[in-house]
Amino acid sequence: MFRNRYRRILFFFARLAIKMIFWDMLLPRIGLKKISEKGRAERILKAAGSYRLLAIDMGGVLIKVGQFLSARVDVLPAEVTEELSGLQDQVPEEDFQRIRQLAEEELGQTLEESFAEFEEIPLASASLGQVHRAVLNSEDALELEGGEAITRVVVKVQRPDIGAIIDVDLSAFRIVTGWLQRYKPIRKRVDLPALMEEFSTILGQEIDYLNEGKNAERFWEIYQSNPRIKIPRVVWAKTTRRVLVLEDVYAIKITNYKEIKEAGVDLNEVAQRLFASYMEQIFGEEFFHADPHPGNLFVIPPAEPPDGAWQLAFVDFGMVGQVPPSAREGLREAVIAVGTRNAGRLVNAYEKLGFLLPGADLDLIERAESKAFERFWGKSMEELKDIDHKELMTFAHEFRDLMYEMPFQVPQDLLLLGRTVAILSGMCTGLDPGFNVWESLRPYAEDLIRSEVTGNWEMWWGEIEVLLLSLVSLPHRLDGMLAQVERGELKVQAPGLEVHLAKIEKSLQGLTGAVLFAALFVGGMQLLLAGFPLPGFILLGGAFIPLLVILFR
Repeated sequence: MFRNRYRRILFFFARLAIKMIFWDMLLPRIGLKKISEKGRAERILKAAGSYRLLAIDMGGVLIKVGQFLSARVDVLPAEVTEELSGLQDQVPEEDFQRIRQLAEEELGQTLEESFAEFEEIPLASASLGQVHRAVLNSEDALELEGGEAITRVVVKVQRPDIGAIIDVDLSAFRIVTGWLQRYKPIRKRVDLPALMEEFSTILGQEIDYLNEGKNAERFWEIYQSNPRIKIPRVVWAKTTRRVLVLEDVYAIKITNYKEIKEAGVDLNEVAQRLFASYMEQIFGEEFFHADPHPGNLFVIPPAEPPDGAWQLAFVDFGMVGQVPPSAREGLREAVIAVGTRNAGRLVNAYEKLGFLLPGADLDLIERAESKAFERFWGKSMEELKDIDHKELMTFAHEFRDLMYEMPFQVPQDLLLLGRTVAILSGMCTGLDPGFNVWESLRPYAEDLIRSEVTGNWEMWWGEIEVLLLSLVSLPHRLDGMLAQVERGELKVQAPGLEVHLAKIEKSLQGLTGAVLFAALFVGGMQLLLAGFPLPGFILLGGAFIPLLVILFR
């Protein structure tokens, strides 16, 4: 069984890789780029459909990868994310008798003895476990302040043999990442084998429900005084390594936009609260829920609309992340830089976070970021999607060297954070296509700047020191510039002008080749007509040399 599973995964990705090499690499190189581009959307959609069917049939790690891709509505076509959206919580359910057997082994008694009620039909089926609604016996009820007690719970039971399935899947994915690692542009930017080991560690933690219970309890402590966020309580008396019992907070799924609006809740407000909660987790607590796909987030409607208040509920705390100490200052710099449109500070943040490859052209990156702020800052995701293709091509052409080199890499210790922010971006955009990440980041940037102003005298002294040194060196630099002017050595950089000159040069080269071809061709024909076949054929043969040069250029 496991050997066949391993082979199926490898065969699927090998077939996908061969198709991509043929259509997207080979055809454009032999001059058939239009044919490649014409069917690209259909091929991508077909590949997404094939992957969805494979993941549903096999489950395991394949579901996790599909869930991540299905939430990227900000960068992937709607057809693709819709195709993969079934992997969010519509995983085929496990046979209930197998679930019962595992749960009773873990609890040490039958389900009828453990619970007053237990629903056989699962509330949700996930890649690693299955969730069933239940009611606690009165003696097991979780007492709350004010005399209330929690009796309605959900019971999360691990899928049988999931540990062995994960091992097989990871072994296959290690082979696939080994293939990708042979591709130089990927190899120099990310250490895929190291990321796979990190991912395997995360999955190992995710199938330990005692660890998940501790994570849920920590989140409850963070948000216990916040009425806008709902975190379920853990029923420790019924929780083991493979069975987890939590307060039932399941409500309207966060991607059920129609039902959320019918409940009187504004979608933009949901997006803002979701974004704000993650900013608080990342920058305030430095501990965040790292699996924010739609099956793990719910909107609890107000009890008495319109006066009641709705709540944002989190479930599934198996995958959590912590901001590494080495990244704290870099993240802080990045938020301030984006909030204040400071390109130089953003490049500095990239360096602190380890995003840049050795030898990266920092000046070029800063100019590109400055231009990006100028053109795109303040636009909502909907406005960004509607930007004219020509404008994007102009930007790409202006910074073609940077686009070609792409001197960026993915640090291993930021894997979970990058994944979380990517999914979060897609979810906020799905809730509100007009969601403006720039404006949402601004309050956090302002708070960070205020804390910087009031409490960081060392930073201010450093800035003053840099300013004084600049003022002292200014006369010397002016004198040097004037000397360059006198010697005629002053150079002015004008990227736009360089582009136009390059186009003119290319056109002149093509014109020269065309004139040479015409001269040789006409001369050869004249000689042939005059009765000099040998020199005529020589000139005609020579005419095809500049013609081939023009075509290949």
